Amino acid sequence: MSSVTSLVQSVDWLAVAPPTITAVVALAVLVADLFVPGHRKPVLGWCAIGGLALAALSLIPLVAGDRRTFCLTTDPGVCSYAADHFAVVIQFLVLAGALLTALLSVTAIEDHRLPAGEFWFLLLSSAAGAALLPASRDLATLVIALEVASLPAFALVGLKRGNRLSSEAALKFFLSSVAATAVMLLGVSFVYAATGGLHLSRVADALTHLPDPQLAALATAGVALTLVGFAFKTAAVPFHFWVPDTYVGAPLPVAAYLSVVGKAVGFSGLILVAVQGFPSYANVWGPAIAVLAALTMTVGNVAALRQAPDRAHSAVRLLAWSSVGQAGYLLVPIAAAGYADDAAHAIGSTVAYALMYAAVNLGAFGVAALVARTSPANRIGDYRGLYARRPLAALALGFFLLCLAGLPPGIIGLFAKVTVFSAAVDAGLAWLAVVMAVNVVIALYYYLQWTAVLFRAAEEPAEGEAGTGAVPAGAAAVAGARAVPVTAAIALAAVLGIVLSGAPQLVLRFASGALL
Repeated sequence: MSSVTSLVQSVDWLAVAPPTITAVVALAVLVADLFVPGHRKPVLGWCAIGGLALAALSLIPLVAGDRRTFCLTTDPGVCSYAADHFAVVIQFLVLAGALLTALLSVTAIEDHRLPAGEFWFLLLSSAAGAALLPASRDLATLVIALEVASLPAFALVGLKRGNRLSSEAALKFFLSSVAATAVMLLGVSFVYAATGGLHLSRVADALTHLPDPQLAALATAGVALTLVGFAFKTAAVPFHFWVPDTYVGAPLPVAAYLSVVGKAVGFSGLILVAVQGFPSYANVWGPAIAVLAALTMTVGNVAALRQAPDRAHSAVRLLAWSSVGQAGYLLVPIAAAGYADDAAHAIGSTVAYALMYAAVNLGAFGVAALVARTSPANRIGDYRGLYARRPLAALALGFFLLCLAGLPPGIIGLFAKVTVFSAAVDAGLAWLAVVMAVNVVIALYYYLQWTAVLFRAAEEPAEGEAGTGAVPAGAAAVAGARAVPVTAAIALAAVLGIVLSGAPQLVLRFASGALL
């Protein structure tokens, strides 16, 4: 009898509350969709927003301590789920990002005539997987959480039925992601075959003393393949080709979600497997990630620089390539962790940068969604004279772009870049710090160029052409009322950016002590 009872695990429901609440609300919204009449479908969106807010509030009791659950009964120190500081910070980023995405999506569902029940179920399901991943402490749970976060995202991208760009974007995203997942699963199987374990702590111990050279070679291949799978999720070069077309084809709130929450999933997974699972292979993944960081920031910024202002969807494409460049900056501290004695400090730099990037990038996408209501092509040229038409939106977008560039008054962007730069220098990666400095200068050009467009005088429409922003007064009033959730999301992102620019040390303090 004792051997049977020893197999029973206890579950700490408080520790698993954030992903659990999100998943339960997703199911509740899906079931409610069957009974809610068509004219009351917006209620589902507000239920989803409330569920995400409740899931975020459930993080408050977890801030104080390190809670673990789903532990081995034979070894209580080995657990599959850990609500430690790293997990709580990333879960906050994920749930806050999903909440802002939900606010952006309330009107987008009506504008694009998306099926409300399916949309909210898919968004909440993806957010639940994204919240589970940073707390996962074994390779099997990591893979499951990654797929739960990714699979609904494919459907969200292609949810604009009858839209060629949307279908094409979903197909590209799906095929490239499936290939990356297959490579990652192959790597995980190699690691399991070499070490005989899946828990990150046991894998780390086993990799330090592999008796057979053939097992060591198998483990090396497994480590490399596993990291490739997570590198795809971060949009690191050369695994970035899906990004521009996916962002253009997806509804703008979904593109915003992928740029922030999708990246948080990839980076948290990469940090866990590299720093906690494969620390003995730091001499392998450290240089590899450093090269990926240099390539990613360079390719992303150069491609963003080449976007023509009059090209259709050039604003979204610029944000897409900019997100690739930002991913390069986020990779720098992870590479530094492979060289530094204090890996937790380096990882804290990545988390701090991710928090800044999440707030301002979601805000920038929010303004893009606002402009797209009157200028569906969403060209950079469509933002010319935005200050004269929508002064607050122009000021907000200018602030977000300056934060991404790292210029005052976006002090939080400058602080985040200095933090990442310091991590590279402290780890002895001077060459990578130089590459980053060059890329920051490149990025300054296109961020400032777009910012200047906002305050230029609007061009007069040619004879016989309608103005891009001219709408009847009645329609403008209706559009203004429907834009309230979008405006709220932009305002929240702006307030967060302003507060953090006034006290940037709060970000680093919140992100410090990220790992164990």
